[in-house]
Amino acid sequence: MKINKYNTLVFAILLVFGLSGYSQTKQWTLEECVRYALDNNISIKLTELDVKNAAIDKKDAFGSYLPSVNGNVNHSWNIGRNVNPITNVASTETSEFTRLGLSSSIDIYKGLQNQNIYRRTKLSILASQYQLVKMQEDVSLNVANAFLEILFNKENLKVKKEQLAIDEKRFTRSEEMVNAGTIPRGDLFDLKATVATDKQNIIIAENSLLISKLSLAQLLQLKDFTDFDVIDDTNVKDENGILLQNPVDIYNKAKEIRTDLKIAQTNLEIAEKNVVVAKEAFQPSLRGFYSFGTSARYNDIPTGQLDGNGNQIYISPDPVFNQFSDNKGHNFGLELNIPILNGFSVRNNVERNKVNLEKSKIDLEQKSLDLQRNVYTAFTDAKGALNAYESSVIALEARQQSYNYAKEKYDVGLMNSFDFTQAQTLLTTAQSDIIRAKYDYIFKIKILEFYFGIPIIPLIKN
Repeated sequence: MKINKYNTLVFAILLVFGLSGYSQTKQWTLEECVRYALDNNISIKLTELDVKNAAIDKKDAFGSYLPSVNGNVNHSWNIGRNVNPITNVASTETSEFTRLGLSSSIDIYKGLQNQNIYRRTKLSILASQYQLVKMQEDVSLNVANAFLEILFNKENLKVKKEQLAIDEKRFTRSEEMVNAGTIPRGDLFDLKATVATDKQNIIIAENSLLISKLSLAQLLQLKDFTDFDVIDDTNVKDENGILLQNPVDIYNKAKEIRTDLKIAQTNLEIAEKNVVVAKEAFQPSLRGFYSFGTSARYNDIPTGQLDGNGNQIYISPDPVFNQFSDNKGHNFGLELNIPILNGFSVRNNVERNKVNLEKSKIDLEQKSLDLQRNVYTAFTDAKGALNAYESSVIALEARQQSYNYAKEKYDVGLMNSFDFTQAQTLLTTAQSDIIRAKYDYIFKIKILEFYFGIPIIPLIKN
């Protein structure tokens, strides 16, 4: 009995610790968020399906090299006036037939249309794969931005709570000073309003944090975001030394690796193939065909002759399998199709594809110009964000010293409550500015690294 009680106690303790450990909120790192998004994001899943569709189109194009083979079975009842297959005379009767057939055809010559269509589908697969990579890159950047937004809101909420704690202590201290007659009672009212404002700011900061968590949870396709949290594993330093690079070198590197340009280049090649395929329609095509057919009749066949009593004489058809053997026939030959005039549809299709080709060339050129502008903008933004962060560090140190000096004066009654509150507000603003500058700098560094071929995490899907 004692052993049972001991075992029960141990089990209860383990259960309590197990449940408490399970209920702890998992804190996600940036890498975990990105990897989870790459596996579960709806936009990525849709793009993956586009890749599968492109692969199916390739199978269709390969199938155009193969002959088509089709079988058919037809069973019919003919009621009324029909041609008697025995006498070849039209007569009114009811007959029942089964017909079997097999047909096949193959393109012998169609220019190089089938080959070019097949090559175009291979380019389409490549384009869809590039589109998938681009979607992964976009989702990774969006996740990083949402992740850093949460970190900013968490730090901002922390500052607001610290500010409330300081103001509440000041309020308690001021009550003591008012009771001692050191400061006027009006200062106490100002502090009471300040504490109320701090609490309101905390509510606003908590709402901003909740909304930012919701945004990231939606990107990750998480249904429950109330217990969702992240951990700050970011580094404000330029670990890869991207800012030491020359913008020209970053741009040249980006031209080699950026998915946007690869997509535009592949679309240009597809447009070129479309023009070639359209021109092939001007050429004649040669098709070979073959068909086999047989039939059988089930009901008695009237001969058109009468017996001694004036009744129609019928003969029974041969057995079904004998009829199938006797009635079989073959048909084969060649069909040459020469396009002469088709309402200018072929010519217009060629012209239409030429226009699309020019559009693809312009799009590639525009993508190159956009990339150059984006690289230089990203480099300038990252430099500016670094300068802003360094300046905010210096400003925070100065505001902290100013606040400490103001606090000393306020504690000995040499500064009124309004001036001291101003100094404290400036310190709070400086604290918020450095948080904002920090995560703005980190995100802009990530963007610049993207152009240089350094992803947030190595993409696990290609």
